Amino acid sequence: MHVSQANGPAGRWYVVATRLGPPVQHIYILSRSACLNIHSTLHHLVLCSSRAASRYRSSKGVQAMAMAISYGLPAPCSLLMATLLLLIVQAQSVTRHYNFNVQMANVTRLCGTKSIVTVNGEYPGPALLAREGDRVVVRVTNRVAHNVTLHWHGIRQLRTGWADGPAYVTQCPIQTGQSYVYDFTVTGQRGTLWWHAHISWLRATVYGAIIILPKHGVPYPFAAPHKEVPVVFGEWWKADTEAVVRQALRTGGAPNISDAFTINGLPGPLYNCSAKDTFKLKVEPGKTYMLRLVNAALNDELFFSVANHTLTVVEVDAVYVKPFTVKTLIISPGQTTNVLLTAKPFHPKANFYMSAAPYSTIRPGTFDNTTVAGILEYQKPGSPSVPSFDKDLPLSKPALPRFNDTGFVTNFTSKLRSLATPQYPAAVPRSVDKLFFFTVGLGTLPCPANTTCQGPTNKTQFAAAMNNVSLVLPSTALLQSHFTGVSRGVYGSNFPVTPLLKFNYTGAPPNNTNVAKGTKLLVLPFNTSVELVMQDTSILGFESHPLHLHGFNFFVVGQGFGNYDAVNDPAKFNLVDPVERNTVGVPAGRWVAIRFLADNPGVWFMHCHLEVHTTWGLRMAWLVLDGSLPNQKLLPPPADLPKC
Repeated sequence: MHVSQANGPAGRWYVVATRLGPPVQHIYILSRSACLNIHSTLHHLVLCSSRAASRYRSSKGVQAMAMAISYGLPAPCSLLMATLLLLIVQAQSVTRHYNFNVQMANVTRLCGTKSIVTVNGEYPGPALLAREGDRVVVRVTNRVAHNVTLHWHGIRQLRTGWADGPAYVTQCPIQTGQSYVYDFTVTGQRGTLWWHAHISWLRATVYGAIIILPKHGVPYPFAAPHKEVPVVFGEWWKADTEAVVRQALRTGGAPNISDAFTINGLPGPLYNCSAKDTFKLKVEPGKTYMLRLVNAALNDELFFSVANHTLTVVEVDAVYVKPFTVKTLIISPGQTTNVLLTAKPFHPKANFYMSAAPYSTIRPGTFDNTTVAGILEYQKPGSPSVPSFDKDLPLSKPALPRFNDTGFVTNFTSKLRSLATPQYPAAVPRSVDKLFFFTVGLGTLPCPANTTCQGPTNKTQFAAAMNNVSLVLPSTALLQSHFTGVSRGVYGSNFPVTPLLKFNYTGAPPNNTNVAKGTKLLVLPFNTSVELVMQDTSILGFESHPLHLHGFNFFVVGQGFGNYDAVNDPAKFNLVDPVERNTVGVPAGRWVAIRFLADNPGVWFMHCHLEVHTTWGLRMAWLVLDGSLPNQKLLPPPADLPKC
């Protein structure tokens, strides 16, 4: 940040114009005695003196423009300032360049230190900041022994599937010592998304927030908050997560569960040796804060609540929703949720836990059933720089639902509705070209000959599938094979549109629980309107599956208990204001229906965002063909596309 200064008759003044690249966000004229908030994207920077001003000359993630002006200048100077501001504000979208170095770093958590894979040595990784319409260019250099890819979760990647990131789907991995440039434009999106590694289980530590501001001059559809704060949930293993998944694949059993959850990389005071590793949110009485929630945990859906405070949900998966107020919310791996929290109008003389704990329908002991907590601290009146935290103050804890409270989850998700306004319409397809029905769930595979396994039985290993097909990733990238027309021996185009095994999906499971392994894509002509019903099954127990679709947003038009009724259930679909998102939970023992328009050519991964289920094969891919017009065709691959 550059801060200029000038001397006037009343002392030294500063003129600062903060921006996230152009266009300008705010211009302030600051006296030495003044102490005004300057809004950056993630923080409020406070300049109270020339020393403070110099501190923020190169503040991370924030650029600034500034000029000197003397106190008491005549009115024409004010007009000049206003004209200058107008010209800057009208600046067009910009290109934002990032350098992501994938490297090892030693991190201490839960009484122990281990070496983990990071981006730029940070855990969690750096936030990626942009505005709607910006071009984003991220140069990723791999300096670790593992192959690496990065995925920009929720970014539409219109015609730029080469930048999507899932290994062996849209690209071969970036090998050790190599680099790759992810180049994409943020089109028609604003809000909270996130990025993460998309190979093996590296995303356990390789992840970060994506903050997309609206175009300049476009306000939020709610009162602007005092401050915006990313709150990213993660999962921590004492062991090396790559060793954890390798052992599970070798034995055919379930992987070891995590040892803790984290908030912004910190496990918090409820875990051993972790009181000093606690995320603290400092608030001022009466001010409103927007929490940008991201569930980056590998294998757990999470309840979240702040003790004695309410949360107003205003956005999910970077799409605005009709606001509603809750005490507790549910957020699945892969999902984002923006909430407004208004601090109490007075100092409450207490501190408050902000806690998250898992939701699961499987038996206890098979998932990490611990609770992570951060602390909400009130600043003392008249002393905004001094936090109120005092161990002698009472500490209030929220009452979270029981771990298996499916009723709560159903009630919460039923409240999510698109704004459906002229400015933010719900463009749900009213007619459907293709209807599909997928079963989504677990299954088994036989053990290799002359071996025993640690799966459901000693003769079987865990697996997972959609429509009974467990996707096997090839040794080259699916998108490249499609683009070059060399698909023979890489993939087939015969993914089943209905389940291979038909049974009472929510009744007693069938005797045969084996799945079929294969590399099969489902082909769609460009601009096909799709309706997809996804049905959970009882095989190895009912379980919720957060399904993420790459390359598209979709509308959640319906959900219900038991087996889907193709005759009667469509009449209950919401085609007026269904929630729009990129990741949806296929509810335990239930079904969910989505609609989307296949208007983005390429190969697009769809998978469960419980990493253990993806590893077992709960994944598939859509192949959307080119349209007839030039702007309906997949762009050619970049010259630096990694090779397998």
